Amino acid sequence: MTDRAYVIDEMISAKAIAARIEALCREISKEFSDTDKLVVVGLLRGSFVFIADLVRELDLPIEVDFLEASSYGNAMESSREVRILKDLRSPIEGRDVLVVEDIVDTGHTLNHVIRLLQSRQPKRLKSIALLDKPSRREVDFRSDWIGFEIPDEFVVGYGIDFAQRNRNLPYIGKVRFVEN
Repeated sequence: MTDRAYVIDEMISAKAIAARIEALCREISKEFSDTDKLVVVGLLRGSFVFIADLVRELDLPIEVDFLEASSYGNAMESSREVRILKDLRSPIEGRDVLVVEDIVDTGHTLNHVIRLLQSRQPKRLKSIALLDKPSRREVDFRSDWIGFEIPDEFVVGYGIDFAQRNRNLPYIGKVRFVEN
């Protein structure tokens, strides 16, 4: 928990997020139109709101699973050491898989997860991130679909937290620290 005072300035509205998800789901549904079932894998915890909205918009047969990976803890900076805290419940060999991430920052977490899942031999493996901060990238990784490219700002809302707070905001907001 932080004892620093901060305010949150809206960066991406709930309406803009909903419109972007609709467009992304049309593309994803087209890409996977021949699937018998798409396994949608949400990376916990930040992606849970995004994944809920995605699966409601996808015009495909789906199965939802979750994987929890951590490289942040309660810090604002990545430790760059990715730990798998919760693995998938079902095997993905020979299956179509879409990995859902809230934000790609340094790229270490999603890069690690994609390599791990590729080793399990899915039929197709794609990824989507709600937010992308390319200026922070430390590994050569880019999601197949990106909701919004954002500058190097610390953000919260729409499932993304700061020390387990502000996940419930319906928009993406920029955290601005203020003097006490």
